[in-house]
Amino acid sequence: MEKQELPACPVETTLTLISDKWKVLILRDLLPGTKRFGELKKSLGHVSQKVLTSQLRQMEENGLLTRTVYPEVPPRVEYSLTDLGYSLKPILDAMSTWGQNYKDNYNR
Repeated sequence: MEKQELPACPVETTLTLISDKWKVLILRDLLPGTKRFGELKKSLGHVSQKVLTSQLRQMEENGLLTRTVYPEVPPRVEYSLTDLGYSLKPILDAMSTWGQNYKDNYNR
């Protein structure tokens, strides 16, 4: 796997890794614990299987989550956050707090 060239700005680096709407929601859904592909797809709503698969692969390549395949028929695949992925929790918590504050005070 070839490492991507990261921006000099740390904020831009973070955005490069999680800027897609689905990636942030995948992180949100994996914070409580491991989920299977179908559980993620159902909780995300209107994401296509192709897009979800692509997002999960990118996040795995970037070290944010792990994909575990169990040798069963049919195969069972589970996704979990790595320590690096879980380290984004304070950012997601801040986004949640900010979003709730906006909804409560500015979206009238």
